Amino acid sequence: MTDKEESNHSSEVGAVRSLQETPTWALATVCFFFIAVSICLERLINLLSTRLKKNRKTSLLEAVEKLKSVLMVLGFMSLMLNVTEGEVSKICIPIKYANRMLPCRKTIKSHNDVSEDDDDDDDDGDNHDNSFFHQCSSKGKTSLISEEGLTQLSYFFFVLACMHILCNLAILLLGMAKMRKWNSWEKETQTVEYLAANDPNRFRITRDTTFARRHLSSWTETSFQLWIKCFFRQFYNSVAKVDYLTLRHGFIFAHVSSNNAFNFQNYIQRSLHEDFKTVVGISPLMWLTVVIFMLLDVSGWRVYFYMSFVPLIIVLVIGTKLEMIVAKMAVTIKENNSVIRGTPLVEPNDTHFWFSNPRFLLSILHYTLFLNTFEMAFIVWITWQFGINSCYHDNRGIIITRLVLAVTVQFLSSYITLPLYAIVTQMGSSYKRAILEEQLANVLRHWQGMVRDKKKTIQTPDTDNNSNNNNGDIDSGESPVQTEVASEFRFSGRQSPILQEIQIQEKTER
Repeated sequence: MTDKEESNHSSEVGAVRSLQETPTWALATVCFFFIAVSICLERLINLLSTRLKKNRKTSLLEAVEKLKSVLMVLGFMSLMLNVTEGEVSKICIPIKYANRMLPCRKTIKSHNDVSEDDDDDDDDGDNHDNSFFHQCSSKGKTSLISEEGLTQLSYFFFVLACMHILCNLAILLLGMAKMRKWNSWEKETQTVEYLAANDPNRFRITRDTTFARRHLSSWTETSFQLWIKCFFRQFYNSVAKVDYLTLRHGFIFAHVSSNNAFNFQNYIQRSLHEDFKTVVGISPLMWLTVVIFMLLDVSGWRVYFYMSFVPLIIVLVIGTKLEMIVAKMAVTIKENNSVIRGTPLVEPNDTHFWFSNPRFLLSILHYTLFLNTFEMAFIVWITWQFGINSCYHDNRGIIITRLVLAVTVQFLSSYITLPLYAIVTQMGSSYKRAILEEQLANVLRHWQGMVRDKKKTIQTPDTDNNSNNNNGDIDSGESPVQTEVASEFRFSGRQSPILQEIQIQEKTER
């Protein structure tokens, strides 16, 4: 092989090929891989949606749909960056503005050295990556954002999408794990021992009850002492058994008449699913926050380091506030009654919450969780794109601290704060009526199916007259199941709209 052939061969080995110079088998293999992965992911999401719909998990189904819309937005943003990167990189700005508010200042000198070397090598071959750079440099300017920078930014949106999915799964799974032990407490409420211990005809001194002994002590004499006690309580036994049973009793007495058979744990679980729909979304305010933090990521400012403490502070304050609500309920019972009958009765009221709005806490918690997700996504992105030795990792202690704080916030909010919010927020004046009526509708659908099957069984040709007479017995009045359900879900003296609708349909048929 001659020197010229050897030179041509080496240049072909190191050259960057376009699609028209790429083997068709390589192109087909890559296309097949990405198409197969995309179809598998789509099938898995559709399978999950079908399963949730079959099990009538409407809240989780809506959460999945909202998550799909968020991923679609992130995917569209990444696609737009890839499509328009050539045009955006043609935008030129003065160098004096390009050297302001830089996240890494020590890389400017090295970049200038690289550009000088590129000028010397331009005559030896084509350099498409630097074409826009030279187009701006001929004017004494530089690109607004290079093609490489736009590609790295599209990678950031990909990392943010993956981290958003992982964090939301952690929220749901850890929250369900925390609430699993509440199921045994719920079953205990149907035992004879529980009914005997909470006999409504039994008089007890308020301070001697388990609920009062847990929350009333010398540390509750002042509001400051109560806040300190509640702050540390959220880290251990945040929801005690006595708290669950007392809040359950207060909720049932206020909203579900006096039916002790009501499954409060199932209601809270559905309520958590309802709140999960809110948590998975990304609002325009959150996107604006992303833009602001990217703007303030200036070398020496350490904005991300200080920002990493904000989610932790907010989560701890919200947890303390939720514990304060339960403690103040115990204080109120003691102040109003020195002697009580049966179980201590807490009174649900919106005034327990900030701005008399229980949903305000969820909005703040939602925003905090997104900030934490953004923090973890940013750390993963800079490590992946720029390496462990980049200027972002000059101070390894700061990076480790940020990562530990982010993981801590994710665990606290998922395993402690959100389950605590799910039960304490039931102490508001209102309740999630749709969840209760969904349970009621399931019972009524079963009852209507039984009636339909019975009508088909008794309607025979030999007994048409008798069957016509019996039809009135089947359709008239309310079935035992309907009567039981109506008494079970007596919403503050008002009948459920579902019962009203079914009764109207029955009268119309008759």
